Amino acid sequence: MEEINNIEVVPCTESDYLKPFRVHYSQNGTKKSWDFMRTHDSVSVLIFNTTSHCFVLVKQFRPAVYMCEWEKAKTQPPKSAEKTEEGAAEAATESQEGQSASEGESSSQWLPASAGVTYELCAGLVDKPNLSLEEIARQEVLEECGYDVPASKLKKITSYRSGVGVTGAKQTMFYAEVSDDNCVSPGGGEPKEGELIEVVKVPLHEAMTFAYDERIPKTMGVIFSFIWFHNNMSPKYKISTNV
Repeated sequence: MEEINNIEVVPCTESDYLKPFRVHYSQNGTKKSWDFMRTHDSVSVLIFNTTSHCFVLVKQFRPAVYMCEWEKAKTQPPKSAEKTEEGAAEAATESQEGQSASEGESSSQWLPASAGVTYELCAGLVDKPNLSLEEIARQEVLEECGYDVPASKLKKITSYRSGVGVTGAKQTMFYAEVSDDNCVSPGGGEPKEGELIEVVKVPLHEAMTFAYDERIPKTMGVIFSFIWFHNNMSPKYKISTNV
């Protein structure tokens, strides 16, 4: 997961996942326009292992996060205004040897892969019209985390809009209790789809510390679902979630 190379940024002219549009409209007599993306709805699953009393998350490299961090890093001033002749020569050599990216960027200017790694709930796109949301969620839990859970055992937490400024897609969040007996594979995603996912376990008593630690890159779904668990499920297990 840490080895990212041969980066090239190109225009996106066609995609099975994102369709860019611009809408023109009038609101209270004022003409406006807005750019947005049409994309799939999705499901996410908060997984709690009752055997080890821990949450099961996924960790993966997200190109969009990586590129955002890279753009921010580009605008920061260099650490040193002057370079020695030796340092300049080394930088030139690295630039020639490195893989070229878009707009002449050299590989030496890219951030380490860890800049784009995030912790997330198990999740997936709603792109199978013949399956219910619960069945899609069940498939994602099996593929990404290795637990075989009946769709009937998935509890719906809520649904909400995500990325409302750009996509407005709906995500439906479920809760699944699993045990070590339900684990039938190591998970890791579907290799043929290019997925590279690491399964991560967060102990229940460390959950809220994890959620609010800004040094750990994570999605809002992780934070919200941990809070939901604390408010609705923690009394059942009589274990402090360290709030």
